[in-house]
Amino acid sequence: MNKAFVKESDSDDDDAPPGAPSLPPGTRNYMTRRGFETLKLELDQLVRDERPRLVETIRWAASNGDRSENGDYIYGKKRLREIDRRIRFLIKRLETATVVTPSEQENTEQVYFGATVTVCNVDGEDEQTYQIVGVDEANASEGRISWIAPLSRALLKAREGDVIRFTSPAGLREIEVLEIRYE
Repeated sequence: MNKAFVKESDSDDDDAPPGAPSLPPGTRNYMTRRGFETLKLELDQLVRDERPRLVETIRWAASNGDRSENGDYIYGKKRLREIDRRIRFLIKRLETATVVTPSEQENTEQVYFGATVTVCNVDGEDEQTYQIVGVDEANASEGRISWIAPLSRALLKAREGDVIRFTSPAGLREIEVLEIRYE
């Protein structure tokens, strides 16, 4: 279909890579210092190293003549668009970030953003530890869950000893808060 007939989207996440976590409308982009620095390092690496190297490769490929069957040129241009899209996405996320330092939390009796929480099911089995982090730094296999995840939302403002009920993909669950730390 001709692009002239395709409606442009007004979404702020047009530059978001497929599968990238999105923020609920009207919310802040909370992030730990570690997450902010990780995104900033990725942006610097793309802008200072990867993009200039790719531009040089594209320039070389373009100088070889016929571009219609030039794999280096075609792939390079496609990869350059991907890198530029990622750069725009990272710039937007970093500009809107609200950096929270968990160790500076004043009320350490309750669960807030940045807390490291140890929980177990109500039977006292299956103890797990999670840190509540920003959407861009979440990694469940490392125990870092997004503050917008159902478990995080259920844990917010809980205290040690509280039993929390929440709906997970596996159904209704009950867990007990064993420990709250801010590191």
